[in-house]
Amino acid sequence: MHPAELIELIIVGGILLVILLVSLVLKGKWRKVIQGLAILFLVSFGIFYFVRPYWIDMQIEKKVGYIQMHLEEQYPGETWEYRIVPHREDGYKHLNPYYIGVIFDTEPLVEYKYFARNKSDITQRGWVTPDLHNLKHLEGLGE
Repeated sequence: MHPAELIELIIVGGILLVILLVSLVLKGKWRKVIQGLAILFLVSFGIFYFVRPYWIDMQIEKKVGYIQMHLEEQYPGETWEYRIVPHREDGYKHLNPYYIGVIFDTEPLVEYKYFARNKSDITQRGWVTPDLHNLKHLEGLGE
C-alpha cells in the first residue's frame, strides 16, 4: 500500500470515528440520523476509491489527445509513440500518471515528458535519456 493511500485511509477512519462518537452522545432520532450519515460517508468513500482509477484513465486518454494535437502542430511529418505510467500496477504509485512520455522515432533514446492542463495549455516538463546528446525536440521548460 502506498503511503498516500494509507494517509487517506487514516483520515477517512478518523472522520468516521468522530461521526460515530458524536452519534453515541446523541439520543433517539438524531443518533440514527448521524449513524446514517456515517454509513453514507463510508459508502461514498468506497465508491470514490473504486471509481478513481477509471477516472484517471479517462483523464489520461483525454490528455493524450491534447498532446497528439500539439505534437502534430509542432512537429509535422514526424512520428512518435506514447508511454504512460501504469498507475494501477505496484511500483508505479510514486509517479504522476498525468505526465505523458513521448518518444520520437527520430530520437529513440529520449523520452520527453509532457503535461496537458487543457487543449491550449500543454508544456514539456522534462526528458529522460541515458546519455545527453543533442535534444532535437526540446521545448521551453516550465513556460
